[in-house]
Amino acid sequence: FAGAHLNAAITLTHCILGNLPWRKLPAYLIGQFLGSFTAAATVFGLYYDALYDYTKGNFTVTGPTATASIFSTYPAPYVSLLGGFFTEFTATVMLLLGILIIHDEKNNGALKGTQALLTGILVLGIGLGMGMNTGYAINPSRDLPPRVFTAIAGWGMDVFTAGHHWWWVPLTAPILGSLAGVLIHKLFIDFHNQPIPESGNEKRQPVVESS
Repeated sequence: FAGAHLNAAITLTHCILGNLPWRKLPAYLIGQFLGSFTAAATVFGLYYDALYDYTKGNFTVTGPTATASIFSTYPAPYVSLLGGFFTEFTATVMLLLGILIIHDEKNNGALKGTQALLTGILVLGIGLGMGMNTGYAINPSRDLPPRVFTAIAGWGMDVFTAGHHWWWVPLTAPILGSLAGVLIHKLFIDFHNQPIPESGNEKRQPVVESS
């Protein structure tokens, strides 16, 4: 949980909780932005011929040959702005709850070495169960940089105005959902956990591991 920070909402939450120094926040966010932006540019380069053939060179955000949603999330036509916000908020709450539980060593956490796999399965489950409304960004770092890239690469400023100016929802809802997920875990699980024992079995094998 303190290793690879790929999600700006989780990184910011770590800073707020005091688990990560605020001075490191810019470096993490810049790294996430550059990684996501570069990934979008790479996909664009690999599939440029296919995109051009499909759209006849007319890159659009909406309409029958819209392709912007390959790179960033957009709400389904039937989803209201409030409904989309609630979807992203709830999905991120579930993400944080799942991650915290997977790594909760005081409450029968996952086996060592399986956390990354289980986190991937968690994200897949969230996508399958809650992804239809909005494409489940649940991460500002995977949504804004590719959106900026598409604005530069030919889709124009429509990427910021489509879906009733949808672009700000994948930035704010995941951050609020991340904080809410941590709060729920603290109130209903973490505060009721027993502390990791300092004695008992550890007396037989002193200083076996250190953190």
